[in-house]
Amino acid sequence: MDVFFSDHYTLELPANSRFPMKKYRMLRDYLLSEGILEKEELKSSPLASVELLRLAHTDEYIEAMRTGSVGIEIIKRIGFPWSTSLYERSCATVGGALEAAQSALRNGIAGNLAGGTHHAHADRGEGYCVFNDIAVATRYFHLHKLARRIAIIDLDVHQGNGNSSILRDDEDVFVFSMHGEKNYPFKKVPSHLDIALPDGATDDQFLERLNDGMSEIANFEPDFIFYQMGVDPLKEDTLGKMNLSFEGLMERDRIVLSFAQSRQIPVSLALGGGYAKPIELSVRAYANTYRVAKEIYGV
Repeated sequence: MDVFFSDHYTLELPANSRFPMKKYRMLRDYLLSEGILEKEELKSSPLASVELLRLAHTDEYIEAMRTGSVGIEIIKRIGFPWSTSLYERSCATVGGALEAAQSALRNGIAGNLAGGTHHAHADRGEGYCVFNDIAVATRYFHLHKLARRIAIIDLDVHQGNGNSSILRDDEDVFVFSMHGEKNYPFKKVPSHLDIALPDGATDDQFLERLNDGMSEIANFEPDFIFYQMGVDPLKEDTLGKMNLSFEGLMERDRIVLSFAQSRQIPVSLALGGGYAKPIELSVRAYANTYRVAKEIYGV
């Protein structure tokens, strides 16, 4: 199983930043130390080119992020200070997503230990998201006729407004977002299917509604799936407002990955959000998705 990483692109954040940047390296180390992944399964993410980014983003926004001329209002909405490192890391996130998607086509499943940057729009970033990795990879797949019907299953606690704003009118794409009704972003951009859950949602509530959503995915009959596997519905997450357990999140993963495996639909994993305190809890939850993937696919 090929899994791509980009944590070697470092990004120094202010001391008061709420974003746990260290989680990426912690996750890679945890996956290795627990024997969930072997060293040879880990691959370094390449940097996405400007040409690739153009598939989902405007020339003006890409150039502003590349050169540092991006407006302060957009930087505030992203939540990271601009730097060359921010641009490079964001390009690596997209590059890893595309490599993982292509590996999934060959092998059935692959992953990116970053990405799921579903709040990035064509002309701006927000919510810790600069470029939209899934949107770029989706457009690349369509451009090169690598897959026809592409489903995005986004189970991050925050609605994937950027996925929807970029891809909602693309032919043969189905965007499914299940998220907190009263959580960020407070102005949602409608997806093809949105399932909004109340604050404090439990494992049973979440899994029942997920099965409803997967019925719609089955009706769409995708031949490729991007799975945004954010772990911020975990009850210990500081930004989640839900009440899911580790076991509930693992059952969530079993539902999605068993669906894909049983129908022989390639699936690419994108990391998504995770902001637990301590952050080790988010790392453990992310790693559990890979445990489930290994269990189901036997890879």
